[in-house]
Amino acid sequence: MPFRRRKNTAAIPRTVPAFEHIVTEASDSFLWRLDDYPWERNVWNFHPEYEIHLLRKSSGVVLVGDHIGEFGPGYLTIVGGGLPHDWVTAVQPGELIEGRDIVLQFDPERLRGSSGLLPELRELEPFLERSLRGMVFHGQTALDGAELMERMGEVHGLARFRLFLELLDLLATTDEYALLSSPDFSPLLDAESLDIIQRSLTYLFQHFAEDLKLPDVAALAGMSESTFSRFFQKNTGNSFSDHVAKLRLWQACKLLADTEIPITDICFQVGYMNISNFNRAFLRKHKMTPSSYRKLSRQRLTMRA
Repeated sequence: MPFRRRKNTAAIPRTVPAFEHIVTEASDSFLWRLDDYPWERNVWNFHPEYEIHLLRKSSGVVLVGDHIGEFGPGYLTIVGGGLPHDWVTAVQPGELIEGRDIVLQFDPERLRGSSGLLPELRELEPFLERSLRGMVFHGQTALDGAELMERMGEVHGLARFRLFLELLDLLATTDEYALLSSPDFSPLLDAESLDIIQRSLTYLFQHFAEDLKLPDVAALAGMSESTFSRFFQKNTGNSFSDHVAKLRLWQACKLLADTEIPITDICFQVGYMNISNFNRAFLRKHKMTPSSYRKLSRQRLTMRA
């Protein structure tokens, strides 16, 4: 079979996210699979293997280390070993997005260990080092990388390995990328911490448009307000208020670009209590007003058409 598809096997949220154990077939030097969304491993997780991740469908919020951003179809990233990550799409109960993701995972030590026989592999070392912060690719690199990952699903053996090397060469030599997580991000990578953070992130994503208060979320985590505040900052790289603001502004951008909803209504829909705070936060984040953002989005759509 060309695809190793994962169906949605969990009807309730996973509550014990931990280190993800990745098993590669004895006949393969890396893992390639096509994932539906959601399924039980769609959580804030980490593993020593590197992961190249292609979002084929839908949009949502990307969390890589202390980075919070947005993704759409064609979003291509690599995440280095030990860096927590998650790609979240808001879905309705029972909704399944078939084939949302292509995931490729590989052990960097296999490449390093093979460089004695294949010295050309040493050229990948700077790329592997950059990837520890997470990288997102754009432009022609993202298009070519997505095509290579799609083609891998159609072949096996040496043919798939050849495409893997071609993909690594493409991503290692391009300048069409941005680094995601900050260099000093260092979370507590233990099962209990991941469990608390995963539940907290899920709750915030589901309720960011409401009047969220730090003491209430801290209570859900079973911590005092001050302890949870420090814990959240340590394990996400963002303060509680900054994280909520980034989620609200992400949703505001979507509504500004995709709808004709008045800006004042958007302000309240995403959780701001008054338009002044909304405008101030938006300007600080995007260096432009919401109305300017909407106008620019319309111009881009016209140019693409």
